[in-house]
Amino acid sequence: MSRKVIVLGETRDSSLRNVSFEAVAAAKTVAEGGEVIGVVFGETVTEGGKELIHYGADRVIVVENEQLKQYSSDGYTQALMAIIDQEAPEGIILGHTSLGKDLAPRVAGKLGSGLISDAIAVEEAGGNIVFTRPIYSGKAFEKRVVTDGIIFATIRPNNIDPLEHDPSRSGDVQSLSVDIKDLRTVIKEVLRKATEGVDLSEAKVIVAGGRGVKSAEGFEPLKELADVLGGAVGASRGACDADYCDYALQIGQTGKVVTPDLYIACGISGAIQHLAGMSNSKVIVAINKDPEANIFKVADYGIVGDLFEVVPLLTEEMKALLVKS
Repeated sequence: MSRKVIVLGETRDSSLRNVSFEAVAAAKTVAEGGEVIGVVFGETVTEGGKELIHYGADRVIVVENEQLKQYSSDGYTQALMAIIDQEAPEGIILGHTSLGKDLAPRVAGKLGSGLISDAIAVEEAGGNIVFTRPIYSGKAFEKRVVTDGIIFATIRPNNIDPLEHDPSRSGDVQSLSVDIKDLRTVIKEVLRKATEGVDLSEAKVIVAGGRGVKSAEGFEPLKELADVLGGAVGASRGACDADYCDYALQIGQTGKVVTPDLYIACGISGAIQHLAGMSNSKVIVAINKDPEANIFKVADYGIVGDLFEVVPLLTEEMKALLVKS
């Protein structure tokens, strides 16, 4: 059964986030040969629309409005509902990001639709579109299908491979004018507390520190290793509570949930709340002085030792390997 599926292209600083391209790939599976329509909101986002086509969207609708420069629940809901009313899709896919987690339930409520959230895989099986999502803090997985109405889902970043980028691919980029009105909140200024560099939720490599890092200065070796690997720095809640770093870096049940290709845990004991945020990483390396630390139970590779000795050695070895390659 072919379907028309809408995908929200999420932007940050006028550039599309990687999860947008992963959402297009998921939408292709849901569409089953039907049409995938990318949508992008912002002040100047036409180029982003073209990029969605290069990654597999069949056509794109852009809504350019200065009131959509920064995300707001009211503004994005009005814009997305206008497109849904116009296109009458059978499917809607968003990224399971801070934006998606806020917007998707709101739109689903307006549509009277169900919502499958935080999917890590989507496939066609037995005539159904089957979504896989983690439950119980990643200890188990469930499969869900939509039996009636719109197939509405959010996908977790870094789990579904995007389609191959094809700059020769062409498609229509249409502009839609939406009157954004009656906003209950207006964003005057955005103060970013997150560190610059690779987005933590989309990073392929994460070097994370816990209480064992001992101080804000203790994160410097971790930052150096992350820079060498082209990755991002994360932290446990314990490190954030101790003011070693900002809460924007927190990974865990009450922080960000991440699934990088490589997760290096430095001085992290492995409390269940932290494991809930990173245990589905593809490869986990743990560095800890305590051989009985819980983190070693989920690690693929473990190093028992002082992180202040091990991390600099790892950094130098990685530099040497990268030079050779």
